[in-house]
Amino acid sequence: MFIFQIVIVLIATKLAGHLSVRLGQPSVLGKILIGILIGPAMLGWVTDNEIMKTFSEIGVILLMFLAGLETDLEELNANMKGAVYVALGGILLPIAMSYPLALAFGLTQGQAIFIGLTLAATSVSISVQTLNEIGWLKTKEGSVLLGAAVLDDIIVVVLLAVAMSFLLGDDVSIPALIGGKVFFFILLFVVAKWVIPPYLKAFSRLKITEAVLSAGLIACFALAYIGEHYFGIAAIIGAFFVGIAIGRTEFKEAIEHKVEPLAGGLFVPFFFVSIGLSVTFDGIAENIWFLVVFSIVAILSKLIGSGLGAKMAGFNWKSSAGIGSGMVSRGEVALILAAMGLSSGLLPAEDYTPMVIVIIVTTIVTPPMLKGFFGDRRHQK
Repeated sequence: MFIFQIVIVLIATKLAGHLSVRLGQPSVLGKILIGILIGPAMLGWVTDNEIMKTFSEIGVILLMFLAGLETDLEELNANMKGAVYVALGGILLPIAMSYPLALAFGLTQGQAIFIGLTLAATSVSISVQTLNEIGWLKTKEGSVLLGAAVLDDIIVVVLLAVAMSFLLGDDVSIPALIGGKVFFFILLFVVAKWVIPPYLKAFSRLKITEAVLSAGLIACFALAYIGEHYFGIAAIIGAFFVGIAIGRTEFKEAIEHKVEPLAGGLFVPFFFVSIGLSVTFDGIAENIWFLVVFSIVAILSKLIGSGLGAKMAGFNWKSSAGIGSGMVSRGEVALILAAMGLSSGLLPAEDYTPMVIVIIVTTIVTPPMLKGFFGDRRHQK
């Protein structure tokens, strides 16, 4: 059955992506929307099963691994101040706007805090693909956006872990929690600087097929797993930094040219479709105002908060708006947080579906917003 679903997903995403481009939008938009159409909410051709989730997870890890390979580390370091401003603006304003709003909808203080933190998260995976399509990934704006998204994820994960330990009464050591995450980034630095280069050289001498490609994928998935499983850091963060490390070696081109068709041809389409599979229209009528109001707040709070952060860092208004729009997508990060909230009771069951749709809305609007503010750089040259 899943083999047939592979056929459906690949055909549907490629055709939808093509149609989206023909209509003047990034192909990502069509690929996300087609997931809603072929998923349980409408046609029901594709279901959200474990294999689908696995393919989707591999897809987003490879997507961020490729983003790391294409990232200029010097450019990223040079724009770290801007990334900090953008990340902080994109965290503080969503919390400030959504917390009182959640209270106004009758939620408890704990539930309001959780919703605020969920909407403070960001997922740059969609933005990465869109920026790549319109030629803005390897720019100052692209570097700031990537750096801000990484910082945003780290800060929100720490804040959420601290908040949940208090709200749920868990016995968690805050210094140990923060210390563990700091240790992981020290580990990433050590591995990137002193382990990856000799490791790739040693692996390249093995008399096996695709030795260098295998070495790169092993490092990517190993650090993604270690970060997520042992330190509570999203797998995409580890994959991204491994990509940066490999991008500074002589093996960058060989690995990138072989991972790209593997990712784009098979796994990444499942990631885009999986976002649409989370949509269900059950009980929407009763919560329509919750959905509409929080969708507007979710979009504006990131756009304005991160946009003002970019402006403070010295970008012009157009670039600031583009950077702000790139931070709007909550994507798979917020979907995971929403599921955690439902299981822990911090997100009421009746608000779960509307919140999922709010997250999907932020993800759908991001590609056209990015193209609208930045334009297609490839056609400007």
